[in-house]
Amino acid sequence: MNQNNPYNPNFQPMPPVQPAKNSMSVAALVCGILGIIGAWIPYVCYFTFVLAILGIVFGAKGKKTAAVTGAGDGLATAGLVCGIIGTVLGAIGVICAICAIVTVGTLNNMVKEINEVSMFLG
Repeated sequence: MNQNNPYNPNFQPMPPVQPAKNSMSVAALVCGILGIIGAWIPYVCYFTFVLAILGIVFGAKGKKTAAVTGAGDGLATAGLVCGIIGTVLGAIGVICAICAIVTVGTLNNMVKEINEVSMFLG
């Protein structure tokens, strides 16, 4: 009798094959998406800037893992791209915040000087 026959008393079904998982790719995509979304939210953008950088790191590691296992290459690429976009947006946000702080400080000094001149002129 055939071993693969389900009516054979010695028949043992094959265990289901688990698909290969690439958790680094999933982590890269999540971090990259959060980096892009968080770049538009004040005060949150500083924390999500770090997540976007982690998205790049996880995306690179995910691509290396995908080359070995063959799973999650698309997710790793998407996470890498989202991480790069989130990092660029976060860097622009930090630069804008620094410019705003410098501008406010400069205007504060100008107002003080104008007040001193107006008091001198009487």
